Amino acid sequence: MAEISARKRIWGWIAFDWATQPFYTLLLTFIFGPYFAAIATQALMDGGLTEQVADARAQSMWSLGQTVSGLFIAFSAPLLGAVADSAGKKMPWIIAFSVMYVGGAWALWSLTPDGGGLWFALIAFGIAFVGAEFALIFTNAILPSLGDDAEVGHLSGKGASVGYWGGVLSLIIMLTLFAENDTGKTLIGMDPLLGFDASEREGTRFVGPFVAIWYLIFMIPFFMWVREAPKPRVEGDKIRDALRQLGKTLRNILKRRSLAAYLLSSMFYRDALNALYGFGGVYATLVLDWSIIMIGVFGIVGAITAAVSAYVGGLFDRRFGPKPVIIFTILILITVCVVIVGMSREILFGVPLAEGSSLPDIIFYVCGAAIGGAGGALYAASRSMMVRHANPDRPTEAFGLFALSGKATAFLAPALIGIVSYLTNSPRIGVSPIILLFLIGLFLLRWVEPEGDRKTWFGSQQPS
Repeated sequence: MAEISARKRIWGWIAFDWATQPFYTLLLTFIFGPYFAAIATQALMDGGLTEQVADARAQSMWSLGQTVSGLFIAFSAPLLGAVADSAGKKMPWIIAFSVMYVGGAWALWSLTPDGGGLWFALIAFGIAFVGAEFALIFTNAILPSLGDDAEVGHLSGKGASVGYWGGVLSLIIMLTLFAENDTGKTLIGMDPLLGFDASEREGTRFVGPFVAIWYLIFMIPFFMWVREAPKPRVEGDKIRDALRQLGKTLRNILKRRSLAAYLLSSMFYRDALNALYGFGGVYATLVLDWSIIMIGVFGIVGAITAAVSAYVGGLFDRRFGPKPVIIFTILILITVCVVIVGMSREILFGVPLAEGSSLPDIIFYVCGAAIGGAGGALYAASRSMMVRHANPDRPTEAFGLFALSGKATAFLAPALIGIVSYLTNSPRIGVSPIILLFLIGLFLLRWVEPEGDRKTWFGSQQPS
C-alpha cells in the first residue's frame, strides 16, 4: 500500500508539468505571443509607423511585459519561499497562485483584432505568468522528497517529458479545432469549433480560456495525490523568522562557491532560454512572416523533440549527473542562435537567397526542433542540479533562490532585445543578445561541482 501511495504521489507531482506546460507552449511561445505581436504591429502601423519600425516596436512591447513580470518574480520569490518553509505549508500557496494563473489566462480572450485591450491583455498575461512561475517554485520544492539524487534527475526528466507531451497535445487541439489562419480555417480546413467567429479571431483568442480550463482539469490528480509531510507548527513571527533565515542563507551563498557559481550561471543561461522561447514565435511572425498555423506546426515539432529529449536527458542525468547535460545543451542553443541571427527571408549569413526561397522556413523548422530538444533537457537537468545544492530542510527557499537566479536578470534578455530591436529597427538583430547570455552562463559553469555541495554543507561535513 505504501508503494502505491508513493507512486501516486510521484504521478500527482508529474501532473503539474502536464497541467502547466500549455502556458509556455501556447501562450508564451506559439499562439498568443505571435498573435499579440501581429495585433500590436497592425495597431502601430495604423498609427503611422512603417511595417519594419512597427515590428520592432511590437517586439519591444512584448519584451516590456516579460521584463516587468520577471522583476516582480525575481525580488519576491526568495522571500515567499522562505516564508513558506517557515510556515511549513506549500499547498495553500500553490492554490493561491493557481487562481492568478487561471484568471490571467482567461482574460486574454479580451485582445480583439482591432487592437482593443492590447495593454490589458499584456497585464493579464503578466498576472498569469507570475501565477505560473510561483506555482512552479512551490511544486519544485516537493521534488527533493520524491527520491535520492540519482532518482531526482530521472524524475525531473520524466516530469518535464510528460509536460512537453501535454504541450504537444494542447497545441494540436488548438491548431486543428480552434486557431484560424488567414482564410478563417483551422489546420485541417474546418471552421473554428463552438461557433467561434473567425473574422474576430475568436478561435485564436480562445487560447487563453483553453489554457485555463486545461489547468483546472489536469491539476486534479496533483491536489488529490500530492500530500506534504507533516511538520511541527512553528510559533512566532513567521515573516521575521523567514527574513532572518533568508539573510543567513544569502550570506552562506558567498561561502559556497559551487552554489554561487551555479546560481550565477543559471541566471544567464535560463534567462537566454526563456527569451528564446518567448521570442521564437514573435521572430517567426515578424522576420519570416509566418502565420499562426505555421508557427503552431513549428511548435509541435519543437515540443515533440523537447518531450523526447527531456526523458533521454533524465536518463543521462541519472548516469552522468546533470552538469554534462547542461553544458551540451547550451552549446546546441548557442549554435541555433547564431543561425537565427544570421538568417532572414532574403539572406543567410550575408548570402542572398532567391525570392520566395523556402530555405529559411526549412532551417527555422530545424532550429525549432533543436531549441525544443536542447531546452527540454536543459530545463530538467537544471532542476536536478538545484536539488544537489538545496538544504533538505528548506527546499522551497532553495527553489525560491533558484527562481531568483532565473528571474533576477529576467528583465535583462527582454530589455536587451527590446533596446537592440529599437535601435536597429530589426527584430532579427534584436535577438542577438541571447548569444552573449548563453556564453556567460557556459563560462560560469566551470566552478560548479558536478554533484553539487549539498552533502558537504548539510551532511556530516558541514562547516561550523
